[in-house]
Amino acid sequence: MKPSASKTHSYEHWTKEELIARLVDLDDRVRTNNHNAKEPSSKIAPRKEFNFSAHRVRKIALKFCYSGWEYNGLTFQKGPTPLPTVEEVLFQAMAKLRLVDPEKGFPGCGWERCGRTDRGVSAAGQVVSLWIRSAADGAADENDAVEPDHQLEGDIMPSDNVLEPAKTADGFPEASLLSSSKAPTRPRSEFHYVQLLNRMLPPTIRVLAWSPVAPSFSARYKCRHRHYKYFFSSEGLDLSLMRDGAQKLVGEHDFRNLCKIDPAKQITVFHRRILRAEINPVAGERDLYVLDLVGTAFLYHQVRHIMAILFFIGTGLEHPSVVSSLLNVDPENLPSPLFTKEDDPPLEIVDRKPTYQMADALPLMLWDCAYADSDVQWRTTPDGEACDEKRRSGSELYDQLHSIHNRSTIHTVLDAHFLSAAAAFYTRAPVYFPRNQTQITPPPVIQVPLGGGTFHRSGNYTPLLRRKRMDSVEDLNARWRAGRGERKNGIKQLDAVEDDAHE
Repeated sequence: MKPSASKTHSYEHWTKEELIARLVDLDDRVRTNNHNAKEPSSKIAPRKEFNFSAHRVRKIALKFCYSGWEYNGLTFQKGPTPLPTVEEVLFQAMAKLRLVDPEKGFPGCGWERCGRTDRGVSAAGQVVSLWIRSAADGAADENDAVEPDHQLEGDIMPSDNVLEPAKTADGFPEASLLSSSKAPTRPRSEFHYVQLLNRMLPPTIRVLAWSPVAPSFSARYKCRHRHYKYFFSSEGLDLSLMRDGAQKLVGEHDFRNLCKIDPAKQITVFHRRILRAEINPVAGERDLYVLDLVGTAFLYHQVRHIMAILFFIGTGLEHPSVVSSLLNVDPENLPSPLFTKEDDPPLEIVDRKPTYQMADALPLMLWDCAYADSDVQWRTTPDGEACDEKRRSGSELYDQLHSIHNRSTIHTVLDAHFLSAAAAFYTRAPVYFPRNQTQITPPPVIQVPLGGGTFHRSGNYTPLLRRKRMDSVEDLNARWRAGRGERKNGIKQLDAVEDDAHE
């Protein structure tokens, strides 16, 4: 039953049968129009696959920051992870922009990171180095580049003159940008790496700067020192005691008792050099302090283990000399007496790590990775000049981070008001830390701070050096080799046999 003409433009009074008939009529018209539609022209060529080997590349370093609580650590993982990793998100953004070949993965672009951060740990100055696609024309000095005349929202267009890059012995391209036998009609300059990547990345990862680097440059091995920051509230802590303990870290020591021992890494040398260990107030923040820890290199979870010990010291549960004892792993190679005081207890030999919980990950940040000026010259634009007011690309990045900070400030104010609302009904427990400044008897179960507002509940506190010790590093490594290590080697050998059979 077809609807009447009077109801053509008014459906609210239609009957159910009329509405069904109308829908059937519209459906018939759509099918007829689709059938009569003109077939697409067969002359339209299919989109060609992007040929990465036809484009020149260069080696660069990238400096970037990220919010660690949003990611499952920095390093890409082969298996599934509860959260994405920072490297995974960063590499995918580069692949979408056709800056790297996704088929070849991380090894194909010579990807190297400066310092690994684990789940929950943030970074303000992380650095990676890699071979990346370049738009700049060949020149005597590859550092001389001008602003590209193309601003790209999505895919990057290839350069007008491209050549197969020459390869070095390790399979990566030569450093110099290749010249073409055919002179380009107009000079092409470098991609705006910072701007392009920040358009593609989520706001929790921001690329800050880039630098041309030599082919032999390594973000990991060329780094002169790494600077970590651990933020904490001074409430219930004796900062003078913590500073005393922190100073005992300075110098080269064996840190096997102040890190997480992972037998899968088969590490046998635990000596690291700490250049600076200071506890400073955080500018503009009441009762907030930061451990500034600078060293040439760090072990797995080393900073979080150090901070846990400093919390023990700050609460008065441990003497600052406990740091020297933990560093005293070999009676024939004693730590430097530089920061040892006359009234310090005698050093104990601690050749195996006592059991204790490391500090929380949230307040930890990789603040900076330092390089020689001759190796890295950070820039924010393709030509290395300051951004002008017309483009304001640098200002946009600053404004983004400023907005994120403002939003975080609002969250802090809201949390403070939640606390005020609870204060109308409850009172806080007595403060019994630090032990040298209060005479209040601790309750049966105490809460030892772990940073980031977290605590370890403990009853009948056991001094650190009287606790159960882990097995020695040598025993842990040998047990892993005889167990999981042997099974992993067997799987690798089986995979190699299968690969040979398919060749």
